[in-house]
Amino acid sequence: MRIVMIGAGYVGLVSGACFASMGTEVIVVEKDPCRVAALQAGRIPIYEPGLERLVADSVRAGRLRFEAALDRALPGADAVFLAVGTPSRRGDGHADLSHVFAAAAELAAALPAPTVLVTKSTVPVGTGRRLAALMREIRPDLDVPVASNPEFLREGSAIEDFMRPDRIVVGTDSVQAEAVLRALYRPLNPAGVTLLCTGLETAELIKYATNAFLAMKITFINEMADLCEQVGADVHELARGMGLDRRIGPKFLHPGPGFGGSCFPKDTQALMRIAQDAHAPARLVETVVSVNEARKAAMAGRILAAFGGTVRRRRIAVLGLTFKPETDDMRDSPAIPIVHRLVELGAEVVAYDPAGMEQARRDLPAEVVYASGAASALAGADGAVLVTEWNEFRALAPDWLRATMRGRVVVDLRNVFDPAAMRAAGLDHHAIGRPAPHRALAGEAELALAAAD
Repeated sequence: MRIVMIGAGYVGLVSGACFASMGTEVIVVEKDPCRVAALQAGRIPIYEPGLERLVADSVRAGRLRFEAALDRALPGADAVFLAVGTPSRRGDGHADLSHVFAAAAELAAALPAPTVLVTKSTVPVGTGRRLAALMREIRPDLDVPVASNPEFLREGSAIEDFMRPDRIVVGTDSVQAEAVLRALYRPLNPAGVTLLCTGLETAELIKYATNAFLAMKITFINEMADLCEQVGADVHELARGMGLDRRIGPKFLHPGPGFGGSCFPKDTQALMRIAQDAHAPARLVETVVSVNEARKAAMAGRILAAFGGTVRRRRIAVLGLTFKPETDDMRDSPAIPIVHRLVELGAEVVAYDPAGMEQARRDLPAEVVYASGAASALAGADGAVLVTEWNEFRALAPDWLRATMRGRVVVDLRNVFDPAAMRAAGLDHHAIGRPAPHRALAGEAELALAAAD
């Protein structure tokens, strides 16, 4: 089979390379000539573990190539995938579909023969119907069935997610489109992957509903973490107790400074607007959006309190800048409001991230100093703030931290470090959703008095 993938961004590049690795001939079309030149030269413009090798192997095998001209890619295509960006529209939170419809219009004008049009981009409910109408308007001479095939790729594990998915969702009213997509995904059949075929509207909504539900789990455990701190409970034990219930499960019950990234913020915003326009407001989603934004903004206050109420002229090492590990993505990262606020309050911020430094320079204040590694960031620091849980930070020994830093404060926004080990090393460790040492000791004393009575 032969497919065309329009867009060499994260979704298009990963999906195209994975389809090619399964034996499909794939042509990825990208309008940015610099990106096309880089890809043709073997340079991968995004950070994703394993992607560089996957692309190189498929190019070498002759199953993957990159083009700037759409008309050169289309002859013989069984399906054309739209994998262009749908960012939040400035001002109202709706998904910006300008790239989707511009690509579709160009495709309609250039199509030499009937083919299947598939949306891989995350698009609001009703987009597939609008695309089908556009195709009929521009090319009434061609039959162009439309399908929705939403992606569920996590940055940092996207290849694994594509090759071993929980499910594959296909939304279409066309027997032909369903048959083409079933054939494309047939190599995954031996793994027992479920291919769920639905209507267009349902498939479009599944992606938004999934991301909103996961964002809600994160927001819920973050609120429980705040409650734990006030009553002396441990959020990790609480999350484990919840996660052992098979109806809930353990995933996405990890407390932190709030969610960010390319999907959850824009998809929750878009779902909120879709629901409002449909006169079926999604109140839970609206609350998730507002609570998460407030949480990210409040993190600087936690840091300020840990430093005794002022960070002026304090050298603070910020470890991790991307919204999650194993990516260079800075979009809506909690590090952005945190660092901006610390600089506003007069702190000297020295930052380090294993993959996100180039992106960070565009999002963070000019005053930020970028270190070459964790050791140089921490050297002589009055304290440290861990924002992103990269594995190399997990390996930092408490005694080494104490010897390297000038100060003792460690604000652990991902609960990476063991509180007891940090205290034993003489560090002033501040975690999320864990009882403060004084509260734990008070609880032990109360138990001792009760036993004596």
